Amino acid sequence: MRLADVGPLLKAARRNHRRSQEELARALGMSRATISALETGRCEEIGFQKLAALLESVGLEVTVAPRKARPTIDELLAERRL
Repeated sequence: MRLADVGPLLKAARRNHRRSQEELARALGMSRATISALETGRCEEIGFQKLAALLESVGLEVTVAPRKARPTIDELLAERRL
């Protein structure tokens, strides 16, 4: 998952918790602009601790897993046939 993919998830979770970007930013000591940029995919870099705190505050978490191997050409062709 890329950082840009986190944005829509963060936005939805924040709205489900009925929190504004401003409230969230103030509670975490960051700028509202940073949260906006993250939610809209314009944030290119954010520290892990900030990201983890931000996600935790809206009920999300960071999970680490082994990267999946890229599919082989045979697997892609078989998928197309389905």
